[in-house]
Amino acid sequence: MQDGAVGDGRVTERGLLSVPEPVWASAVRRAEVIGPLAAAERLAGGAVDAAAEALGVSRRQVYVLLRRWREGEGLASDMVPGRSSGGRGGSRLPADVDAVIGEMLSGAYGNRQRKTVAAAHREIARLCRRRGMPVPSRSSVARRIAGLDPLATATAREGADGARRLQSAGGRVPPVGEVLEQVQIDHTVVDVVVVDERERLPIGRPYVTVGIDVFSRCIVGLVVTLEAPSALSVGLCLAHMATDKRPWLERIGVEAAWPMSGKPRELYLDNAAEFKGEALRRGCEQHGIALRYRPPGQPHYGGIVERVIGTMMGMVHELPGTTFSNPVERGSYDSEAKASLTMAELERWLALAVAVYHGQVHGTIGQTPQWRWEEACGKAPPPVVADGSSFLVDFLPVYRRRLARTGFVLDYVHYFSDALKPWVARRGQLDSFALRRDPRDISRIWVLDPEGGSYLAVPYRTLSRPPVTLWEQRAAVQRLRTEGKAQVDEEALFRMVDQMRAITDTATAATRKARRNAERRRRTPAASSPPPLLVPPPAPPSPGPVPSAAPFEVIEQW
Repeated sequence: MQDGAVGDGRVTERGLLSVPEPVWASAVRRAEVIGPLAAAERLAGGAVDAAAEALGVSRRQVYVLLRRWREGEGLASDMVPGRSSGGRGGSRLPADVDAVIGEMLSGAYGNRQRKTVAAAHREIARLCRRRGMPVPSRSSVARRIAGLDPLATATAREGADGARRLQSAGGRVPPVGEVLEQVQIDHTVVDVVVVDERERLPIGRPYVTVGIDVFSRCIVGLVVTLEAPSALSVGLCLAHMATDKRPWLERIGVEAAWPMSGKPRELYLDNAAEFKGEALRRGCEQHGIALRYRPPGQPHYGGIVERVIGTMMGMVHELPGTTFSNPVERGSYDSEAKASLTMAELERWLALAVAVYHGQVHGTIGQTPQWRWEEACGKAPPPVVADGSSFLVDFLPVYRRRLARTGFVLDYVHYFSDALKPWVARRGQLDSFALRRDPRDISRIWVLDPEGGSYLAVPYRTLSRPPVTLWEQRAAVQRLRTEGKAQVDEEALFRMVDQMRAITDTATAATRKARRNAERRRRTPAASSPPPLLVPPPAPPSPGPVPSAAPFEVIEQW
């Protein structure tokens, strides 16, 4: 991708997928302890002792980890353990033995059988002997167990009831005292019908993904799509949140201040499937972003983002083509007949609405969100992500495939590059590769180097194929199945895509679905350039001005 490209089209990979799960868990735990310690102005001896006890290492090893953190990028991958030098006071466990311990503690130890430390050590010793590894001491295993998260361990071994003694009393959401300490993210379908760019006829309701900073009540991330909420929606919202918004505002033609950017320390999410995938989990671990989920049956935990979305939808009800909140409220209003805003115009209107919201006094905090943000940040605003493209790659969906002589096959599409040839020669000795793909443009995939150094961009094997979206590919496969095709091959797949596009192009004025499909294709990133964070289409001449963002009449209390 643009900023993340490394020489021959590679994007740096720093351990998200190449490191075994137990070793990665150890690195994340080290980052949780060492990161705050490295940020402290003074390094007290007591803090070093506490860190050593928490990690089950010596004081000397804590200073080694501090040096690695300060010399690195401040990411969890800086803490991936390697083989120890075996020096006095340091850990003598090789990484593969450390991985066996982690595997045991996250598996057989962390379940309702509730094995003792002695039983866990016996099982670890058995596995190490069988694999020809040195056997760790019982004290080493005990230190690792002592360093586990008490609440997570109690939940895994005793269930929710057994872990309740470790939780705070009452149902109050934990207090938040700094900007970006906690961000809540949620999606909703927008209460307005939009029109396509060409015919300006209705194509249905889009979706919006919103991220709000709990402390300042500032909206820090916003993404509008025609796709249903997915893992990609979350990744795009995070990328929008973490990067400087000025280039995006210029692209969509909005003159407004939106300085609220930076990586959150914690995301508070509901239990939807798109919030629990491997890509989001490891991406957040890599960037030091904690994931917390709303307890089932306790909706107040996500009330802040839900209320701001509710307030935004109340403003949307003033737009032409609104569907209101329900059929009763809509009455005889013909939403499709009144619809006049395109996706690009709605996106610009929402950006202006956010600017208005930031400048009005919030009933709960007694200040404007913008003032609270600036007051908390002072003269040093939170650092933003400069390499937005590489940041987004860390959150793209993950697939695992074996390498063949002809490259990779993913969803009936073949991918190949000359850069794969060294791996093809020894593919028999290699495991499955980790691949990432942007669903908005499947004309290339990102292949993780087996040594874990970087991602390599690998295009279609047949370069003349047009870039397509994942939803087009899936629709084409479904159409081929409907026509009775027992075998789906790449040639038939792209022929079907061409036919579907031809139908869409000639029928845009006929059906809303055809117009929606055409608009989704127009908003797809071009295959000739890396996928940007948000790509609004060029604004065509509008029959009328975009409605100005009305001020919030009432700021809800939350």
